[in-house]
Amino acid sequence: MSAPEIFFVGDDGLAVRVAERAARHGLAGALRASGKWIDVVPGKGEVTVQFDPLAIAPAAAEALLRKQAENIPEAEESAAGALTLHMQTDDAAAPDLARLAAENGLTREAFLARIEASPLTVDMMGFTAGFAYVAGVDPALVAPRLDTPRQKVPAGSVGMISGQLGFYALAGPAGWPIIGRIAEPLFDPRREAPFTLEAGLRLHLSIGR
Repeated sequence: MSAPEIFFVGDDGLAVRVAERAARHGLAGALRASGKWIDVVPGKGEVTVQFDPLAIAPAAAEALLRKQAENIPEAEESAAGALTLHMQTDDAAAPDLARLAAENGLTREAFLARIEASPLTVDMMGFTAGFAYVAGVDPALVAPRLDTPRQKVPAGSVGMISGQLGFYALAGPAGWPIIGRIAEPLFDPRREAPFTLEAGLRLHLSIGR
């Protein structure tokens, strides 16, 4: 990566723009491994780091991030690896599936086949604990947000809007149409890393019909 674009995020944060997903997650992994930052968070088009302004001057933190970003090769694949998850699609697990399929001019089976064939990657972790934005969905599939968000969906629910899926590791409100539910637990408080999904993880959905 050369001449990275870096900007401040508040008093103790810096972000570096990285367009390519693989490079973004490769850089995030390297920044974490360096041990120089309090936190490292890959986003949809950048990697954000948090530093301690009492321990390092903002200008020095910027210079350090620039040096690290310039010397990190773009990764071909994320170090996060790959995972197969099983998605249930009965009416209780997928209340919006039939409607979305019909709105896209597809049978339920054809709609699910396109989802199953999509090369999915966890792009970033999101607005609530354990929520994962998953990119790679067939761009021909259209799915607008719900006019009225649901007050609560079960843990493991899979939502969809055009171009991406959203995995709800915990039960909670949802504004995305729900097309399935993951059979495996996406959260286990007994594990050292309690959430199953992480940014950069490649996913394959095995979909029950």
